[in-house]
Amino acid sequence: MPEETVIEFIRHGEPEGGSRYRGYGIDDPLTERGWKQMWNGVGSADYWDIILTSPLARCADFARRLGEERRIPVRILDDLREIGFGAWEGMTKEQLLENRPEEFRRFYDDPIAYPPEKAEKVEDFFNRISIIYDYFLNEFMGKNVLVVAHAGVIRAALMHAIGAGPGQMYNIEIRNGMVSRVRYRNGRIGLELLNGVL
Repeated sequence: MPEETVIEFIRHGEPEGGSRYRGYGIDDPLTERGWKQMWNGVGSADYWDIILTSPLARCADFARRLGEERRIPVRILDDLREIGFGAWEGMTKEQLLENRPEEFRRFYDDPIAYPPEKAEKVEDFFNRISIIYDYFLNEFMGKNVLVVAHAGVIRAALMHAIGAGPGQMYNIEIRNGMVSRVRYRNGRIGLELLNGVL
């Protein structure tokens, strides 16, 4: 049997406060619906060797509970926190379209050139996620890993894994409580699952 490394990502469920831009500056916990989304996403799976999580409550609370229930070690990695949205923190898409429409449009046309005011630069964020991804890929080679994280983190990790750049990150939709999977086998990588359930 060839050695395989499988990395699965689950995005946190719906947080309290509804849909809005929350990076690492806002630490809303999950709603009851958010918890249900995540339990639905992982199903009865218990085959992971380790669970890695963002330190933010909307990820870490679930990761700890899952680890306790299924007897899987959990490690918090600070670098798995979401991108910082600067002046957009706490704002909804509708508020941005109403109050900062040009800024909003420019960001999604070219997120590298036009980050929100005082936000973490997309290249810096992508580099942060690429480094932590390579670290745990090497650290847990031959293992099954679950990463509990944010939409931005999962986008960046998947782009890095397949050799794409930060400019393509926002072309992928990552849904609450859904799982994505990357498998390494015989030196080859396959993106096997996007927004699925186990």
